[in-house]
Amino acid sequence: MRKVIVNEFVSLDGVAQAPGGEEEDTSGGFAHGGWSMQYMDEPAMTTVLGSINEAGAFLLGRRTYELFASYWPNAPEEEQVIAEPINTKPKHVASRTLENPLQWQNSAVLDGDVADAVAALKQEQGGDIHVIGSLDLLRTLLERDLVDEFRLMVDPVSLGGGKRLFPEDGTMRPLRLVDSQVTTTGAILATYARAES
Repeated sequence: MRKVIVNEFVSLDGVAQAPGGEEEDTSGGFAHGGWSMQYMDEPAMTTVLGSINEAGAFLLGRRTYELFASYWPNAPEEEQVIAEPINTKPKHVASRTLENPLQWQNSAVLDGDVADAVAALKQEQGGDIHVIGSLDLLRTLLERDLVDEFRLMVDPVSLGGGKRLFPEDGTMRPLRLVDSQVTTTGAILATYARAES
């Protein structure tokens, strides 16, 4: 069975909103867009690239899909090492407003209930399904217990507000540490899997 692996940048106070760019997601008045990039050193970049190359497919929410689709097909030459796998691998999009066919190559909107569609994808043959960004989608996946692994870059910064990685829903989700590494910038690269119950 394929795993759903969540890849996120997160602050010490649990915020995962807009780590990559100033205008990435300003909803709720969030003013710290791009906060994670200052912590991206060579070990972090190697980990991020390794995860992208390892992915069998990507699972994206609508906003993340639109952000990526507007950038990666026309990424500059020096970013092709990331752009090529993102552009060519299958991308499954959770959206109530987008319709097939999507313009970005190898992209398709999931049919029907998102959680049911993801559960079906997990049963298919192929490499693991990687979620990037897509915090609203992540909430749905967590509610339906569809996440198998988290790969987090925990940055040494507190943002004081913004969209959090985990919902404040009163649910305890035990995890076990699989791997960890401290970067030269003080960020922690940590992989967590669901704890055996």
